[in-house]
Parts: sequence; structure tokens; C-alpha cells
Amino acid sequence: MEEEPLVSVVRGEPTPEELAALVGALASRYTGTDADTPKPSTTAWTRSARPSAGKGSWRDSGLPR
Repeated sequence: MEEEPLVSVVRGEPTPEELAALVGALASRYTGTDADTPKPSTTAWTRSARPSAGKGSWRDSGLPR
């Protein structure tokens, strides 16, 4: 089974460096939507450093308990 190329040059004669730059730009835009990548979980330590108005926020740390 013969596959079609993912990228083909239809006009002009790019240098190897220009082709490498094109492939690099296309590869950097690839998001990989096929794979289910889990969202990195945040720890309680990280969440405690985020300013918010919820219970346990840094604003409440100065209040009497």
C-alpha cells in the first residue's frame, strides 16, 4: 500500500533548509488531538498559592480562626 506524502511542494524549488523550517513549523503546530492526554493535576500546595476568594485562600490566612 502506497501512502500519499503529508506535504508536497507544488511550486518552486525549496532548499533543504527551507524544507526543514517548514516541517519544523508544521510540527510545532501539531497538537496531537488523537491522544487523550490527561490534564496535569494540581496539588493542594499549588492551589493554596493562587489568590481566590474561597475558603482557605491567602486572604483568609490573616483572619482569626
